[in-house]
Amino acid sequence: MTILVTGATGNVGRPLVEQLLASGHTVRALTRDPRKAGLPAGAEAFAGNLADTAGLARAFDGVTAAHLISFDGEDFAPLANGVEIVELARGAGVRRVTVLKGDVEKSPLEEAVEAGGLEWTHLSPVEFMSNALEWAGSVAAEGVVREAFADARSAMVHEADIAAVAAVALTSDGHAGREYWLTGPEALTPQDKVRVIAEVLGREVRYVELSRDEIVEQWRGQGYSEEDIEFFVMMRTNPPEAGYTVLPTVEKVTGKPARTFAQWVRENAAAFGG
Repeated sequence: MTILVTGATGNVGRPLVEQLLASGHTVRALTRDPRKAGLPAGAEAFAGNLADTAGLARAFDGVTAAHLISFDGEDFAPLANGVEIVELARGAGVRRVTVLKGDVEKSPLEEAVEAGGLEWTHLSPVEFMSNALEWAGSVAAEGVVREAFADARSAMVHEADIAAVAAVALTSDGHAGREYWLTGPEALTPQDKVRVIAEVLGREVRYVELSRDEIVEQWRGQGYSEEDIEFFVMMRTNPPEAGYTVLPTVEKVTGKPARTFAQWVRENAAAFGG
């Protein structure tokens, strides 16, 4: 079967391409610039993006299953052309899709997929482990993490586990009509994460707690909007229960335990100066 992977160079799309190829599937990888994509050998890099409906018709040609993202890869706004995307997919003979959610609320693409007669599976990950890369510069340069909200817990998930669930749902029966909430195997506070980073790197990494005002000013300095900042504060002070509740979904779907944060840090140790 030929599987289309959109967002193919993203945190989930890239490992999904790798996993599908390793399983012997034909993969068409949608990316804005195939020349810079650096995709593994065997993947068919195809220029385009989901926000541009006009350029998608050929992307779906000959495809039987597709991994879709529900947001624009540039500004992360929900895609507004969900109906058109689904019409193109159905017209090309696509039967099965996974949709990577970008928000708790249902997006127009998800609604269109559900109404369009496709076998769909929604993927609802909590915080990505790769968010910890925000600390990489200060860890590498100073051995310090500066962060607020020390008690905020997150059941953060490894991006390769999201991809693994998508791969199963795209290539096997029994997952249609499901929404999978995806977490890692543990709920960690910022101090927990810093401790794991230090243990993996084998050197001291200090946690310096910032006040709410200090972190807000830091976010403003990084160019985030007031709406973004309000969301960040809410997620750390009054998060949905799903954000810190460990679930067995990854293992139930894939047959393998969810990857730990320590494993993620080992894989990305170079970024932290390891």
